[in-house]
Amino acid sequence: MASAPSARGGSAPEAQRRIRRNRWLFTAPLVLLCFLGAVLVWEIVRGNLSEATRAHWPWRLQLMGAEPLASLLAVAAGAVLARAQYARTVRPALGWRAEFVAGHLPGPGKDWSVGVLNGGQHNVVVEHVDYRLSLARDPATGQPGAGDGWTGLAGVGEQLVAAGLRPTVDFRLVGMGAGYPLVATGTYETVGVGVFSKRFLDEVRAFHMRIQVIDSVGDTHERIVQCLEGAREAVVAPVEEAHPVTHSVTTATPELPAARTEQRSDRPPA
Repeated sequence: MASAPSARGGSAPEAQRRIRRNRWLFTAPLVLLCFLGAVLVWEIVRGNLSEATRAHWPWRLQLMGAEPLASLLAVAAGAVLARAQYARTVRPALGWRAEFVAGHLPGPGKDWSVGVLNGGQHNVVVEHVDYRLSLARDPATGQPGAGDGWTGLAGVGEQLVAAGLRPTVDFRLVGMGAGYPLVATGTYETVGVGVFSKRFLDEVRAFHMRIQVIDSVGDTHERIVQCLEGAREAVVAPVEEAHPVTHSVTTATPELPAARTEQRSDRPPA
């Protein structure tokens, strides 16, 4: 088994990040809080002016009384803090797991199997999944950017076939469409991403998957996984079963000593 705690070399950044917030559940309370804060500043400045100054425009304008303003400001601040705390509570924990397994692809050897999971406390819904392929014969391009060669499942499949790799023989990909739920099961059970043969590992330098999910408060989170990370390391190499070796064993049986023949006399001794 292998996991990717950090990015190394040409791998993608492994850290999960929030790429978009819900406009109504985040922006609206924050705008309301800023507006009420501006009104509070106006009323404080206006209250410290003399009566003669307040008699002239624009200081004659009283936006809100002190008591309702304080109440609304407390409500808005509480809503913003509550939303931030709840968003942290329902935030997903996108992770991945990979290991060599047998029987998923034709052939006697073991293949590299990759899966993702949601380790958070609440379910999330997949918004978008795309892939990026880097062949071993291509020049190294480093970490993938936001718009750097990403394509869908059909597109990456065409690229792999064009590279000479055969579906269901050298690789098998699992599609996750928009709306697919990643359930927070509380276990380490993963949802399959793909299975890759030994030939795939030799022909492909890096295979990135970018998954974007929406949590319960409408925020969008993203994680980029380098599916082949760790597959070439000796610590996760598959353990092949050794064939039993039949040795020819010869058991040496000691020969019995020759029987001793002695003359026997029936006559009693003198």
